[in-house]
Amino acid sequence: MEMILIVEDEYGNAEILQLLLEAEGYRVAIASNGKQALEIIRSGEKPSLILTDFMMPIMNGGEFGQIISQDEALKHIPFVFMSATSEDIVRRVFQGYDEFLVKPFDLDTLLVAVKRLMANGKPPEPPDGQVEDSMRHLLKGIRVSTRD
Repeated sequence: MEMILIVEDEYGNAEILQLLLEAEGYRVAIASNGKQALEIIRSGEKPSLILTDFMMPIMNGGEFGQIISQDEALKHIPFVFMSATSEDIVRRVFQGYDEFLVKPFDLDTLLVAVKRLMANGKPPEPPDGQVEDSMRHLLKGIRVSTRD
């Protein structure tokens, strides 16, 4: 089973993303900053996709991305920023990402990006029916919030 690494210091956002992605059949690991994410990866948990916030304590998403992009074994992993910070600011720190989602974003937008990147750029399934009806009802109206 493919694993997605969520790097997000806002616990509520990380939990919503975890519920959504697990409902889609992915295994999920969560880190609250870039340093903790590196520890997860170095422990042998190599993700198939990384979703990361930009503004985080200890090691921000840009610093984390720079380290990932310099590692031959990891630099091919699709990398998605989720941030309310301007993309221009993020790009000054790190340009090697595959997708940039502006917070707040809706969950279907995230799912389309995840499915496309996990399928190596192939078009994803249509958004309708992506989340089980019960999960969609539970998460209806929830958006990943901003704190950056």
